[in-house]
Amino acid sequence: MSDRPTYWFPAKRYGWGWGLPSSWQGWLVLAAFAALSAAGFFVFPPKEKPGALFAYVVAIIGLLIAICWLKGAPPRWRWGKD
Repeated sequence: MSDRPTYWFPAKRYGWGWGLPSSWQGWLVLAAFAALSAAGFFVFPPKEKPGALFAYVVAIIGLLIAICWLKGAPPRWRWGKD
């Protein structure tokens, strides 16, 4: 058994942030984000409610970043080999 935590979102090899999910939980979060993003365009039509759509998209992006921050590898700038 390893003492290393298992991350849903591993760190990117280059740059800052996270890469594609490495577990089913991460893929589920990413699929839910995509579904919620698409649903937002039906609930808040861009021509009728652009401000509400913008606020909704900002909110779900914030939620995705929060989940990545909690369940992903600690973010830092990376230059390749670690």
